Amino acid sequence: MDEMPQDHRPAKSVRVLLAEDQGMMRGALALLLGLEEDMEVVAQVSAGDKIVPEALVARPDVALLDIELPGKSGLDAAAELREEVPDCRVLILTTFGRPGYLRRAMEAGAAGFLVKDGPVEDLAEAIRRVLRGETVIDPALAAAALSAGPSPLTARERDVLNASVDGATVSDIAGKLHLSESTVRNYLSSAIGKTNTRNRMEAVRSARQQGWL
Repeated sequence: MDEMPQDHRPAKSVRVLLAEDQGMMRGALALLLGLEEDMEVVAQVSAGDKIVPEALVARPDVALLDIELPGKSGLDAAAELREEVPDCRVLILTTFGRPGYLRRAMEAGAAGFLVKDGPVEDLAEAIRRVLRGETVIDPALAAAALSAGPSPLTARERDVLNASVDGATVSDIAGKLHLSESTVRNYLSSAIGKTNTRNRMEAVRSARQQGWL
């Protein structure tokens, strides 16, 4: 009797979770990474607040996270993953190569930070490298982050600016953050001064451009 042909393809050894809110981008990444002989996309999510629950079930080796996600940012989810699934390495992949984002990603425990305009071969190799314990950072972004310096905003000033989006009033912000209106005004005034802007909406825009929010 003829012997059955043996499958010499290597077993999928790298388990990847994808967090990307754009369905077409998420599907394309899953397809391309799935073509790598040693990689398997074991979970896909479209919102930041689904990352940790899905990771607890799928137990990925590497989580590939976008930053701007509905529900919760990829940066906040990265910090939670470090606590809840410490064996999972985090690689941030984003359209927005902002120095402030890089600093916040590293503070959250991310092992890598890449922008989306690179070739998929580089992304696959970056996944392998972070799994080996290396830190992978886009070189141009690393240089920009070093020259830009740390964010001047305190955590509370960031909270107040984030709550200012979509035209929220001082009263709205105070209620959301459980602060007095005078305290909110003080934080807003401080944030406006630190961003060298004229009003809170300009402060929000400037802080976002720097990656501080």
